[in-house]
Amino acid sequence: MKLSCFKAYDVRGKVPEELDELLAYHIGRALAQVLSPGAVVVGRDVRLSSPELAESLSRGLMDSGVDVLDIGLCGTEQVYFSTAHLGASGGVMVTASHNPKGDNGMKFVREQSKPISGDTGLKEIEALAATGTFRDAARKGEIKYVDTLEAYISRLLSYIEPFSLPPFKVLVNPGNGCAGPVIDMLERRLQYTPLPAVAGRGIQFVKIFSEPDGNFPHGIPNPLLPENRDATARAVIESGADIGVAWDGDFDRCFLFDEKGKFIEGYYIVGLLAEAMLANHPGAKIIHDPRLTWNTIDIVKSAGGIPVMSKTGHAFIKERMRAEDAVYGGEMSAHHYFKDFAYCDSGMIPWLITLEIMAKKGKKLSELVEEREKLYPVSGEINREIADPAAALKKVEEHYAPGAVSIDHTDGVSIEFGEWRFNLRMSNTEPMVRLNVEARGDRKLMEQKTEELLEFLNEVS
Repeated sequence: MKLSCFKAYDVRGKVPEELDELLAYHIGRALAQVLSPGAVVVGRDVRLSSPELAESLSRGLMDSGVDVLDIGLCGTEQVYFSTAHLGASGGVMVTASHNPKGDNGMKFVREQSKPISGDTGLKEIEALAATGTFRDAARKGEIKYVDTLEAYISRLLSYIEPFSLPPFKVLVNPGNGCAGPVIDMLERRLQYTPLPAVAGRGIQFVKIFSEPDGNFPHGIPNPLLPENRDATARAVIESGADIGVAWDGDFDRCFLFDEKGKFIEGYYIVGLLAEAMLANHPGAKIIHDPRLTWNTIDIVKSAGGIPVMSKTGHAFIKERMRAEDAVYGGEMSAHHYFKDFAYCDSGMIPWLITLEIMAKKGKKLSELVEEREKLYPVSGEINREIADPAAALKKVEEHYAPGAVSIDHTDGVSIEFGEWRFNLRMSNTEPMVRLNVEARGDRKLMEQKTEELLEFLNEVS
């Protein structure tokens, strides 16, 4: 029996149609049986159904003899951090990230916050949860409420020199998700102080939509959608902020806006962070995804690092980072991974490092990325619904292969020519293809080829 809420990397579905408290209990029992853990960290997001689902999940774990370390309302990366920090055998975050308000789900990790996905245990958890039949436990587990917030904040700040920052004004938009409490704590550690030794330093935060609210009165927080960026962009301009930061619901992704309110593509942030990490780790390896590559490869090689391409997706990126002992990994979708953060992604570390880059170089964010935008203009990811995505990819490859400099199948198909390239890949969950196009210093060429590809996709769909 297959459960519709089980996806390639996690659990997500409508509540209660696809995910309810009974299934959450069964998932807890199944996770315990698959991992045989001693203790599991459990956290939850702000969604209205999250407390009950987290409670049922925890009960399932405890009835299987597993101790639960409950860290309460948090972001996904706090579960990752806490699992590694506490030496737990696993962790579960109850969240549906940026899904619609009526959805919920779960993300899973094992020891050292290694991801659990379809290839590493999630299918077994699904199969067991579907049966509802589990082994008896010799003892009942216990629940302990644990506060790891202070330790987590200290880890975030270890990536920068907090008192080296000038008095930036930072516009933050948690979107009524889980990031608000973390920003409040960071504000206390980073705000302006009159102490003589640090006079004229510190961050001034301007907050919008910062109160956690599972009703999402301003819409589901997902700044990757262009229609969800206006509020942040306007607030940056109105407040005169130096930078704007917005997050999705569980804040494992952050999205940056420059001082003009312009949204900065995550691709260019990958390059910024890679260069900064290589300054502290000369010669290190940097992992990147195949969708957009030229800017990242150029920056990494120029900084003396080694670029390594990995299939898109957090489970693949994390696995490759561990295998390569990479110091940083970045995806254009705004997922940023750090070796010293259990090889996991964080939506907080990237903007902190970006502030430090701005301070050290004495440049605005717009000035840091404008040259790279000109050198490697991009289309941004374009999604198209297609009945047979696999057939579409095959036809596109057959059409564009003649004259190509290289063809790569790390994820979908990437085809390179002398002055432009593109990646076309299938969605893991929908009858859809995702297109990314970039060029070398020629925006008109990029736009022309993007339009050409979209027209071809219309013809073959």
